[in-house]
Amino acid sequence: MASEITYAEVKFKNASPAAVVKVPPEKKKREHHPQKYPLWLPWLISLLLLLVCIALVTALLVAPFSHSGGQPTALQQNFMEWRCISELPQGKEQGWTCCPKGWKRFQKSCYFFSNDTMHGIESEQNCTGMGSHLVVINSEAEQEFLFNLAKGVFTKAYETKYYIGLTAYKNGQWQWVDQTPYKKAATFWKPGEPNLLFAEKCAAIHVKGNRDSSTYSNWNNVLCFTSCYRICELAVKFV
Repeated sequence: MASEITYAEVKFKNASPAAVVKVPPEKKKREHHPQKYPLWLPWLISLLLLLVCIALVTALLVAPFSHSGGQPTALQQNFMEWRCISELPQGKEQGWTCCPKGWKRFQKSCYFFSNDTMHGIESEQNCTGMGSHLVVINSEAEQEFLFNLAKGVFTKAYETKYYIGLTAYKNGQWQWVDQTPYKKAATFWKPGEPNLLFAEKCAAIHVKGNRDSSTYSNWNNVLCFTSCYRICELAVKFV
């Protein structure tokens, strides 16, 4: 007779459920990323940006120069714009000679012909404020150059007068504004001038309506409170 197997379910009252052991999660390992750039790189970038800014500012300051074949690197500036010519003085490397923009150049000087009138003292102050002085005429060549320019910018139908840097002091003694010695033989007074020295103590180039005039004797002494145009002179700048 085959044996019969019987299954029974037995429960134990005091049995405790299987203990659950909580295993703490494995700590994440710190990731070590390799450093992508050296610590000094941000400082280098900042320095380069600063140098770029300085270069831009310098370029803006020097941009007004007009030149051929290059650019001056240094110039004492009393003006916003200069015109420079490249030259090679004897015994020197390449240099520049410069005049303010709008001024006329002759030999080693730059000349400014005003388009407005002022009294004698105001005229000298205006020239001084530009780092120049009323023109001092030292030679016949300079007188001829100025006379021809004065005719070229002639503005009135009858006459135009330009103050120059010559003034009469006591006893009718004439003196150039830059203390150049006054030499009567090297002057260009109109016939009969100067006269009325007790009152007319300033000198001016006097251009009449005849532009075809070939005479260079055109200085005239005038009252210093007369409103005249003016010619300022500035030494050419070498850089």
